[in-house]
Amino acid sequence: MQTDTTRENPQALAPQAADSNQDLAATAPGQLRVIKRNGTVVAYTDDKITVAITKAFLAVEGGTAAASSRIHDTVARLTEQVTATFKRRMPSGGTIHIEEIQDQVELALMRAGEQKVARDYVIYRDQRAKERATRGHAEDAGVQPHPSIRITRADGSLAPLDMNRLNTIISEACEGLAEVDGDLIQRETLKNLYDGVALTDVNTALVMTARTLVEREPNYSFVTARLLMDTLRAEGLGFLSVADSATH
Repeated sequence: MQTDTTRENPQALAPQAADSNQDLAATAPGQLRVIKRNGTVVAYTDDKITVAITKAFLAVEGGTAAASSRIHDTVARLTEQVTATFKRRMPSGGTIHIEEIQDQVELALMRAGEQKVARDYVIYRDQRAKERATRGHAEDAGVQPHPSIRITRADGSLAPLDMNRLNTIISEACEGLAEVDGDLIQRETLKNLYDGVALTDVNTALVMTARTLVEREPNYSFVTARLLMDTLRAEGLGFLSVADSATH
């Protein structure tokens, strides 16, 4: 007789169920979502906001503040205000970058008259930013993720749009050519991209953007050709299993 192991051990599927619930919460329509610094998207929750504000109060008022009902009430009220702000802005749900949440926390502290706590929170954010810049997370080495746009790889996985890579491709395409503007190409290309865009569509958007500028300046025809060459180079290297892409 076959044994139903999940019935004998009902917690066997608990981790998988929890992960599944988190994924559903992050993609469910009408929900608020948060873009983390590594480009991943998670469901919006109040927990981390509460923890961050509490730490700011403890840093200013000392450890005894942890037992203060005034601090607990203030933290709860400020957390609710931050969440209410985003729900008011996006009643149908939407995506928020983590930096936007931290900006709102600062603003809420200032409006509540907690200038010392707000100042400490600003200093803490600045220190953390410097630590990240110095440390340079290994998984993001050389990668500057776009705050809200992710690409879909050929295998279906999602990854942050690498702005360093995008800028390198554009710079190489414009190198040595007069009257061409790489920043313009980048701005116009980003207007045509969206979260979850296929990597191949990013390359196509670059080519099409440069192509539309040819009437403004003939040298953009050379930019277009170089951008198309980058696409062909990536296809060739991929076919030979050498690399996914390469610079000129």
